[in-house]
Amino acid sequence: MNFESVIDISKAELIQVTFPDEIPVKVFVKRLDLIHPIISGNKWFKQKYNLVYAKENDYKTLVTFGGAYSNHIHALAASGKEFGFETIGLIRGEEHLPLNPTLKAVTELGMKIFYVSRSDYRKKHLPEFEEWINKKFGKVYIVPEGGTNVLALKGGSEIPSLIEMDYDFICSACGTAGTIAGVIAGLDGNKKALGFSVLRGGAFLNNNVKNLISAYNGKAYTNWSINLDYHFGGYAKINRELILFIQNFYDANMIQLDPIYTGKMMYGIYHLGRNGYFGKDKTIIALHTGGLQGVEGMIEKMKNVLANKVR
Repeated sequence: MNFESVIDISKAELIQVTFPDEIPVKVFVKRLDLIHPIISGNKWFKQKYNLVYAKENDYKTLVTFGGAYSNHIHALAASGKEFGFETIGLIRGEEHLPLNPTLKAVTELGMKIFYVSRSDYRKKHLPEFEEWINKKFGKVYIVPEGGTNVLALKGGSEIPSLIEMDYDFICSACGTAGTIAGVIAGLDGNKKALGFSVLRGGAFLNNNVKNLISAYNGKAYTNWSINLDYHFGGYAKINRELILFIQNFYDANMIQLDPIYTGKMMYGIYHLGRNGYFGKDKTIIALHTGGLQGVEGMIEKMKNVLANKVR
């Protein structure tokens, strides 16, 4: 597969950013969101070697899982169209019509969507669920929720090599923790990696990282941590402070963040920097992991939060 004709890594600029008030560290954003209009950010690095494996093993169809606004579902649908795979999305929850912007987009990209009840969706990691998939759809390559598996770590491990300057910390938002695990593996004990959980009760991500890295290269590292303090109430939960921060960040830097992942990470970097977590005169790299398609689905919610002046 000719990835270079589709994905342009050279567009992933490294840009220094500013905040509403000065903090004693330098923060740069690695614009992984710019490498492709849809297959952007961390999604590409997670998918890359899964696509290679599927092609080499003669899989014609990719099946994956996600919620109704999933960035992963959206990006995999685009990869299927770009690289010649049929795609099937198993969507958590009940059907709602008309389709939301994410699901409308994936169907236009050729993905077939099927709805899975929330109770059944919780069983997706069990062998009998995989058996059901194979019985229903035939020979298909199953990509896990969020795209996180050992092959995803292989792609994510390439991210640190794209940073064209010296730095002290590299940061990423965490949903399944596949991206930060890949980054940690790529650092191989050098520098420091800091993940920001976007989930409430995200302590389990620490074990996810350890287990993923162990499965990938058999190693254990100590140069990383996952911060659990900037989830703003949980996945896709927001408040007025976060929304205004994202708006002010855009005004200052002309870089759009999303309120589910990158906005929370950047707020966390700003807040920690302001309070001395990183020390002084350190250089922080923040990975822009894309996910901007999800902003449209959050617009109404953000308007309501601002209108009600909810803190």
